[in-house]
Amino acid sequence: MKFNGNLFWFLTAFYFVDSAGYAVWYYNSYDGGFEPIGTAAIAMLGFMSAFLAFYLKKTHKTQGTVPEDVLTANIEDGETEVGFFAPWSWWPFFLGLFAAMAFTALAVGWWLFFIAFPLALVALIGFVYERSRGHFAH
Repeated sequence: MKFNGNLFWFLTAFYFVDSAGYAVWYYNSYDGGFEPIGTAAIAMLGFMSAFLAFYLKKTHKTQGTVPEDVLTANIEDGETEVGFFAPWSWWPFFLGLFAAMAFTALAVGWWLFFIAFPLALVALIGFVYERSRGHFAH
């Protein structure tokens, strides 16, 4: 985490310098015009990197050294339980498919959104409640 935090601080500085350089380059290349969208987008990368760097450094400070930071650590040292997932579940596939269709509607047309959104809601409800009914209920 310590290296990742330092890497994101480096990226923060890089993106802010890059944003300023992009603004100057565009101004000099296109007869004094200013292009706010690209400059703002690159500056937002700097802000996002700063948020990640702050979080990683703060977590490293409170949590201490994790096994991933120790060069002599074994794989078993960092192994923890990720979670419990339902076996042979089709709900994540359908949720991803219908969510992709709903986001595709932004480019294709709103008519597709009205088809995909209800199907995505059904898939979301099925995914959330699959452990509460049927063969794998607890």
